[in-house]
Amino acid sequence: MTRVLFVTSEVYPVIKTGGLADVSASLPEALCRQCHDVHILLPGYPAAMKAARASGSRRQARLVIGQYSVALWRTRLPGTSVTLWLVDCPGLFDRPGNPYQNEEGEDWWDNAHRYQLFCRVAAMMATGQAGLRWTPDIVHCNDWQSGLVPVFLEPAPNRPPVVFTIHNLAYQGLFSHDTFRALGLPDSLWRFDRLEFHGQLSFIKGGLVYADRITTVSPGYAAEIQTPGFGYGLEGLLQYRSEHLSGILNGIDTKLWNPATDQYLDCHYDADTLASKQECKAALQKQLGLVPGDAPLLGSIGRLVEQKGIDWLLDALPPLLQQGCQFAILGSGEIRYTEPLRALAKTHPGQLSLTIGYDEPLAHRITAGSDLFLMPSRFEPCGLNQMYSLRYGTVPVVHRVGGLGDTVLDPDQVGHSQANGFSFYEPTGGAFRTSVERALECRQQRKRWRQLQSNGMAGEYSWKERAREYGKLYQTLLEERCLTR
Repeated sequence: MTRVLFVTSEVYPVIKTGGLADVSASLPEALCRQCHDVHILLPGYPAAMKAARASGSRRQARLVIGQYSVALWRTRLPGTSVTLWLVDCPGLFDRPGNPYQNEEGEDWWDNAHRYQLFCRVAAMMATGQAGLRWTPDIVHCNDWQSGLVPVFLEPAPNRPPVVFTIHNLAYQGLFSHDTFRALGLPDSLWRFDRLEFHGQLSFIKGGLVYADRITTVSPGYAAEIQTPGFGYGLEGLLQYRSEHLSGILNGIDTKLWNPATDQYLDCHYDADTLASKQECKAALQKQLGLVPGDAPLLGSIGRLVEQKGIDWLLDALPPLLQQGCQFAILGSGEIRYTEPLRALAKTHPGQLSLTIGYDEPLAHRITAGSDLFLMPSRFEPCGLNQMYSLRYGTVPVVHRVGGLGDTVLDPDQVGHSQANGFSFYEPTGGAFRTSVERALECRQQRKRWRQLQSNGMAGEYSWKERAREYGKLYQTLLEERCLTR
């Protein structure tokens, strides 16, 4: 049994801003099912602390780190048997709403201090300095918020090996040199081959430079981030560390995302009862005030930001609306996208529904009730929504990048007998709209459309095999460590 400390800044259902939270819940649970002992470490955000106290959990340790008094609470991730540790430091983490930003959408001014402390606690747990009975064999860090963990562990004798997973290289944790000084980090780290990045402190470079292994969330993205187009200036470092870099495709929680048992659906279906999917569509149309009927219903769920290709979607909406298509859009993001979407929803009542924010039940209903699912992302490290839609027999239309290219197979690539969706390669709005038109044309060919749906629903999207890959990686690191001692 391998003991793993899984360090993450968000985990569903405690706190979620994106796919990291889903992965941070489902991967540890899958690893535990394969007899690994995985403990998650999470900042003590208000919702997390409230749930821990309500469950009767108690403090397990007290630490003093600089000017801060920190308590470690041990509880369980709701709905699982996975151990969850909370870093209780009210001065840094007892704040409302989004874990990274205030109510105006601005980054918390002290994010560097907040996540440096979080990383120091992780390093203390990893080296037995937190006063706990449990210590890990492996530390698994995720994204920039945990990027300083391998930095702090580097000089520690007999430290556990560290895996660092990149979920989205676009978010790097960049701060000023003054902040570097304020954190009290040693001058030796202010070098281009360590934490300095074009005159700034880069948290993510801590993971990329000092981790024993780097993983990312799809094979396609692992290759892309070693190129200038997707590397955000770090492609040279990633090329240098390519022997220690691999892509392991994310899985999904197939218990939570299952059209045959989904708690958020009014009716259920599977590959043998696909006709019942129309009942989900009718229920969604009724809920969102869309005109009932067989008009193509296109769903979109996610952040309304440039990365997600929302400008391409906006360009495609007017002609598709004119053709009679309906849209169910759920997400939040930049005003330059939300305002035009609001205007279209206002001028096309009964045809376009826009819900600003995030609504988990509605996300499931859109996934089940839509005919097509749209993901025109400019880049997408892995993507989970396309796998949810495939599992629900909702045909995805995606940009052929990262994990989207690894999971969605276009008829032009593999033929209709193996295809499960539609994709476009050229990064343009025109290419996106052409792919949507191809999908709508295929929808008129019932036999081919049903084949696409069946192929998608037959895919393997669970964490079972992916968790085995992580387990093999952990074992390789432990064997390497034994050889060097």
